[in-house]
Amino acid sequence: MMYKTTLALVLAAATLGTAAVAATAIQSGDSAKGTILTDGAGMSLYVFDKDTAAVSNCYDDCATKWPPLEASKNAKPQGEYGIIIRATGERQWTHKGMPLYTWFKDAAAGDITGDGVKGVWHLARP
Repeated sequence: MMYKTTLALVLAAATLGTAAVAATAIQSGDSAKGTILTDGAGMSLYVFDKDTAAVSNCYDDCATKWPPLEASKNAKPQGEYGIIIRATGERQWTHKGMPLYTWFKDAAAGDITGDGVKGVWHLARP
């Protein structure tokens, strides 16, 4: 899988410096299933059908298997990328309002093994 940061996010990072905007946490990349969102390390990002806009419904064992994409204290929402506060107090990145997660069985950048799990987990797409 080849990864590429979108030009808009690169420019935003250059403009905002160390503000830790979405550019440092979220990228787009090509996969066997088309263009998807990845974290800064190239790990595939997923959305959960049981979530609603700006609300995560993945906690406890679910969050162990599907770690929320954490937003640092300095992170700032930008465009389609937002931040929610989880019920546990952590900050989590969203895309178009939907919380973003990684999958504990994806071992390396480019893995997409979480797509379709239990029919409710899907690759996040730009």
